[in-house]
Amino acid sequence: MGPVERVVPFTELGRHDTGRVGGKNASLGELTNRLGAAGIRVPPGFATTAEAYRELLDGGDLSSRTEAQIERLHEGARLDEVGAAIRSLFLAEPLPAPLRDAVLTAYERLAEETGQETPVVAVRSSATAEDLPEASFAGQQETYLNVRGADELLQACTRCYASLFTDRAIDYRERMGFDHLSVALSVGVQLMVRSDLAGAGVAFTLDPETGFPDVIVVSAAWGLGETVVSGRVDPDEYTVFKPSMKDPALDPVIDVRIGTKRLKTVYADTGLTRTVDTPAAERNHRVLDDTEIRALAGWAAAVEEHYGCPMDLEWAKDGLTGELWIVQARPETVQSHRRTTTLTRRRLTVTPGEPLVEGIAVGEAIGQGRVVALDAPVDLDRFPQGGVLVTGVTDPDWEPVMKRAAAIVTDHGGRTSHAAIVSRELGVPAVVGTGDGTKTLRDGESVTVSCAEGETGRVYDGLLPYEETLTDLAELPPTRTRVMLNLADPSAAFRWWRLPADGVGLARLEFIVAHQVKVHPMALLHPERLDRHDRHVIERITEGHLDRGQYFVDRLAHGIARIAASRWPAPVVVRTSDFKTNEYAKLLGGRPFEPDEANPMIGWRGASRYYSDGYREGFALECRALRRVRDVMGLTNVVVMIPFCRTLGEADRVLAVMAEEGLVRGENGLRVYVMAEIPANIILAEDFAERFDGFSIGSNDLTQLTLGVDRDSEALAHVFDERDPAVVRSIQALAARAHTVGRPVGLCGQRPSDDPAFTALLVEAGLDSISVAPDSFAAVKRHVAQAEEALDGSPGREE
Repeated sequence: MGPVERVVPFTELGRHDTGRVGGKNASLGELTNRLGAAGIRVPPGFATTAEAYRELLDGGDLSSRTEAQIERLHEGARLDEVGAAIRSLFLAEPLPAPLRDAVLTAYERLAEETGQETPVVAVRSSATAEDLPEASFAGQQETYLNVRGADELLQACTRCYASLFTDRAIDYRERMGFDHLSVALSVGVQLMVRSDLAGAGVAFTLDPETGFPDVIVVSAAWGLGETVVSGRVDPDEYTVFKPSMKDPALDPVIDVRIGTKRLKTVYADTGLTRTVDTPAAERNHRVLDDTEIRALAGWAAAVEEHYGCPMDLEWAKDGLTGELWIVQARPETVQSHRRTTTLTRRRLTVTPGEPLVEGIAVGEAIGQGRVVALDAPVDLDRFPQGGVLVTGVTDPDWEPVMKRAAAIVTDHGGRTSHAAIVSRELGVPAVVGTGDGTKTLRDGESVTVSCAEGETGRVYDGLLPYEETLTDLAELPPTRTRVMLNLADPSAAFRWWRLPADGVGLARLEFIVAHQVKVHPMALLHPERLDRHDRHVIERITEGHLDRGQYFVDRLAHGIARIAASRWPAPVVVRTSDFKTNEYAKLLGGRPFEPDEANPMIGWRGASRYYSDGYREGFALECRALRRVRDVMGLTNVVVMIPFCRTLGEADRVLAVMAEEGLVRGENGLRVYVMAEIPANIILAEDFAERFDGFSIGSNDLTQLTLGVDRDSEALAHVFDERDPAVVRSIQALAARAHTVGRPVGLCGQRPSDDPAFTALLVEAGLDSISVAPDSFAAVKRHVAQAEEALDGSPGREE
């Protein structure tokens, strides 16, 4: 047997060394040695070995004394008492002299390499169990930052060894049936990056909420990264589209969301670190610019390719040098392990009232129960099974309680916080970052926690009814008629990536404008026409944007890009804004720019606005956003669609305005469709086909204008019917005439979702595509297949 190797530098480690130094330290070695050529920077350091830990156990009979305490636990002693007793044993036991000397020698070598007399280091725990490949010890042990000098380093190492017996670690091994002494601990010592003077965060090489694989999601906050990992802050979040990263001429950053970042962790004058309030000037500003985001995303993609699986990385930016560093990397273990052929969806079956609180949705489930509001973790017997845990923020000490919860609500945290990560692993719905959940939700009240409504999680009063559906996507039949999706909410777009849809048949800009821009575009361009109140609110909303028109373009482009990325490279048909004047007037600052109309449904809407003096500048902003998505971000699958185009002259004028704004039909593959919702579009189908590349039938407006029925009239509801012969013949005529000149025809609307017979009519008419809501997709896909089989006996036949 050879000599004991107690300390190994990262430069001599690789991922095959997990049994010696744990997954965390083995990964740092792998990054150091195998990915430096990709430009990835990893702070230098070293790791103690599992052999060194076992040497510690054998000295002073620490092993048998630990076993005696575990036996007390099995005899009924309290977990917290046993844990505290074992940790006291470790803290009182001096490190063996050979280990102490090896650690100090490695520290001196690090000082020589960096040119620092007493390097400031991070000291992290990395548990390992060679014979337990199914074990996962993430988050169970401690980390110490801003450690300087030999004495502090040795003390931090001792505390890391003791943290192998935190209450949560003991509880995990007991539940898993692992022998406590078969698990060893490696201590990683790594040069600190001065992110206390800049920022830090995490990066996932897939969307951590939905598992969508074509993006890299980077979270960032000011100061050391512990506030992001622990969930104490709402960080910035940047989304990067992987396919666009392949072309250096493109900007792959498709979404930027600025978090509140109210706190940050910095070096302490005495002790290790402290948490302080973030200065107001930093809260509203991005931690990273696009160049830095792209660099981090490039590194993350290289790590993912090297490991061959989705990855979860931690990064830091040095405030002294401006350099970025990777400080940890591990395989992502939640979304990447889920079955991709089965889609589970829940939805409330009643219209809920106003939510009690809102925050970031974690998962896609719905949970219910009585509120249990806690300031600190409690014994398990004091937390009822199925309670709704409400607290400020969680850390690993909360995990035994979280396992018993039906849902979790926190005041603080983002999608990469501890509460979010553990909730995903447990499959428990959570709403994090509510801000005031602990103040609003009363202990003992019954609530429903819904994460099934998109990116925003909501907590409702009472136990609301809901349903769960399970769809085996592998069993959906093929169809030659394309079945596409109607999407409006960009935050929910990634949730549907597993659906085998043929693209997006209708993406409505109105939702993005109303919920993400929140301001009338003309109000951004002409604040002089606003009253004092609206000007003040708009100044607050657009803070940080010197060009308020650019604020509109940024928000709109990010929303469109998320939807387009979710279906890449399939076509995504984006309809330009189609608010009615009364709807536009309700937007912030909208009233001075909108006339009062007796019947807005057939008033100043759609194409007629785009070239008029009253909205021409607003439409230019829409065009700039669309051009940015297509030409700058590279999402050329976006098809632009013009709504409510009454005349051929109007079509020409709109296309001319688009061309002036850089959206020229045919350039860079740009296709422009027109909504077929006015009888004129069908009567002059061949003429409209000369100007547009395709038609999409808006069945509601087409029925309204064909039958002369106000679609909102309750008195005439019995007359309004898309299956009226006049409407059906219009659809049939458009399909036939458009096809003769090589133009596709689709339909986007609710009726196919509700009426299989109407779906059959569309298939018989020869429509190229049918676009429906995502939750109706599976049913409509089956109805289309049945209609095709009945029509010609050849479902799935390619044209």
